[in-house]
Amino acid sequence: MLEPKARNEMDDPEVLAKRGVAVQWCERATAHTATYGGKPWRYLLIPHDTIAENMTLRGLAERFTAG
Repeated sequence: MLEPKARNEMDDPEVLAKRGVAVQWCERATAHTATYGGKPWRYLLIPHDTIAENMTLRGLAERFTAG
């Protein structure tokens, strides 16, 4: 699950609370998909100004996976 967010909102309490819920959702989704061999879920909170055309999903995940 990818969520781009304005850099100046990255430490906003509401954004951080939503991040916590999203991480928990991904943990539960991963546990569920594991019951049938599915892939894990991850949550990425990404500062908007770090996204570029030459970036890969793997690169973003390595830098910004929350949880």
